Amino acid sequence: MDPRSVPIGVGHMHAVTPQILASHAPPEAYAPMTRAILAKLGYAILLPEEIELVAAEKGGVRPVLRIVDERQLAEVPHETPSVPIVVLTGRHGATGADPRIIGAIRRPAGMHELFRLIQQVTENTPRVSPRIPTHLPARLRKDGREWATTVLSLSENGCLVRSPEPLLLGSRLTLEFELPRSGTILVDAESAYQLLPDVGLIFHATRSSDRKAIAGFLTDTLTR
Repeated sequence: MDPRSVPIGVGHMHAVTPQILASHAPPEAYAPMTRAILAKLGYAILLPEEIELVAAEKGGVRPVLRIVDERQLAEVPHETPSVPIVVLTGRHGATGADPRIIGAIRRPAGMHELFRLIQQVTENTPRVSPRIPTHLPARLRKDGREWATTVLSLSENGCLVRSPEPLLLGSRLTLEFELPRSGTILVDAESAYQLLPDVGLIFHATRSSDRKAIAGFLTDTLTR
């Protein structure tokens, strides 16, 4: 990845300044496309020498997190203030002996696992899974009534909809929409927040097949 052209985050739904993460791990320590997808979500995973290049050009660049293969942990310098570390490890996980280590992921590190830990470190209101902008026709059902709506953004755990019908917060309803190659998705949902004029829904008791289909759609969209 060229550090001078770090991608802008699709998942935040607006232009963001990419957050820099230092990678002290070989390419095979990551699952395929993990780094590319996280870059599109606004997290640039760069080698230390790439970060030095960016710092030489722009100045003041410091990683918010280090992702370190446990076999290279001794190579990571101690610094003040310390930068949190996520260790890529085997089955045994991290020992906790190094206070810089805030989490561990089994190699090869997948996008969803890394995303969760990165969010915990870098965001005040962490998301469990990435969200992408969409424009999916959908239908809402509540109390025997049914009407058309549009899914404006989607994650594994919820979505943002634009509904012509008012939705009280805390309302339970059913959402139905189509995904390319997967067909009909049907989920129970609750209206949890407003982002005027739209409403955020949280999914409940999603079938494993529907959750898998949504996750596949997210990954396919982010890798285009």
